[in-house]
Amino acid sequence: MITHIQGKLVEKNPTDVVIDCNGVGYMLNISLNTYSQIPNQEHLKLYTHLQIKEDSHTLYGFSSLGERQIFRLLISVSGIGTSTARTMLSSLTPKQIREGIALEDIALIQSVKGIGLKTAQRVVIELKDKVLKAYDIDEGITFQSNTNKDEALSALEVLGFTKKQSERVVDKIVSINQEASVEAIIKEALKKL
Repeated sequence: MITHIQGKLVEKNPTDVVIDCNGVGYMLNISLNTYSQIPNQEHLKLYTHLQIKEDSHTLYGFSSLGERQIFRLLISVSGIGTSTARTMLSSLTPKQIREGIALEDIALIQSVKGIGLKTAQRVVIELKDKVLKAYDIDEGITFQSNTNKDEALSALEVLGFTKKQSERVVDKIVSINQEASVEAIIKEALKKL
């Protein structure tokens, strides 16, 4: 429902921030990873996840789309709630979590306070295929986040190109320039489709 909040940074704590957006102050729960990424500037934009419960509406803020994606994957696992997922993102970077899941590094996931052996195994079992697919990686290979590629693919799909056709072209573009922006990938793909 609320995908991001942009406004004036009013308050910054290691666990939460308050952003004034047109006179309304929104409190967002954040991880230490996001806390370390937030510049001490007046204006701030955080991607959000809204959790609605019977007795509360809670906003979680993330400095990147990649971090939010990992958070959402983590809370989809039975036994991992929002506070545990936030603790994981405070203890490990999103990249470490992705690689830990992809490489079945149960010890790494278990190193997070509050996560036991069974929960760590469940995280790996339930999320490994999703992580390998979402980040388009081969097992055992270290990888880079390719949210730009994913965004470009969904944009091309919206423009009417088939997913299979787009993926082939976008994969070539990304293999040549892994740092390409979403716009650059789309422009290049449109020339070749």
